[in-house]
Amino acid sequence: MATLEDARRIALALPATSEKVSWGSLHWRVRDRGFAWERPLRRADLAALGDAAPTGEVLGVRVADEGEKEALLAAEPDVFFTVPHFDGWPAVLVRLEAIGLDELTEVITDAWLDRAPARLREELLRSRQA
Repeated sequence: MATLEDARRIALALPATSEKVSWGSLHWRVRDRGFAWERPLRRADLAALGDAAPTGEVLGVRVADEGEKEALLAAEPDVFFTVPHFDGWPAVLVRLEAIGLDELTEVITDAWLDRAPARLREELLRSRQA
């Protein structure tokens, strides 16, 4: 089980990551490109999800494309979900209480890799191969 503080720690450990508060929620950015954010469910989200709405902390993360989004949603519907607000947009929502730290680290790192400039991306990948 992960927490928002775990997500924060993981995100801020990635190179060139900054944190800001937007609309009252934490957002993490790499060179001013958002890759993960705290995502409290709004009234419209709760109405759309009904009884399936999670009660714990939720994290939003960017994914590479709609194909990756659909794959995550299909593979682990107890962890990953979406709401109509994100239709047509490459992002998924994560039930933090349902994801382990290793998988959360992978998801946040993948989101960072998707949004980071090429040189930063290459540097991180090279450092992890060493």
